[in-house]
Amino acid sequence: MTVRTSAGSTLKISASAPATFNAAGYSALVYTSVGEITDLGEFGREFTLVTHNAVGSRGTQKFKGSFNEGTMNLSLGLDTDDAGQVLMKAGSLSDTAYSFEVTTQNGDSYYFQAMVMSFKVGVGSVDSITTATCTLEITTSAGGIGVVEDLAA
Repeated sequence: MTVRTSAGSTLKISASAPATFNAAGYSALVYTSVGEITDLGEFGREFTLVTHNAVGSRGTQKFKGSFNEGTMNLSLGLDTDDAGQVLMKAGSLSDTAYSFEVTTQNGDSYYFQAMVMSFKVGVGSVDSITTATCTLEITTSAGGIGVVEDLAA
């Protein structure tokens, strides 16, 4: 395994849901690339801490509770003609989860469904690029499947 930069990583969006929540189901979708992303943020499963304090032992026992697949906070250079950004903005106005594919420089793919919670424009100052920020709340299927990894060989 070799570490690498994030240069060349991509994000794609589809308004469709996969027939199956696995790599084959997600890869069968038609995606639109989202252009001008400057920061993809992070994602990944995080569990809620559940504790138990028995009076007799005074010690705290810790357990994993429910999990959350995370939030992606994206930064973009605003391009109102970019089909992917147009689809992201449409997703922010919808109550339906969209499908996403993140592909890293070495070809690893991560598929998931997410609610597009916001699409905000940042005008900034005279020496600034007009930007947009977008928040994705990654969700799980009814069967509990969240982020699906398809790692390059």
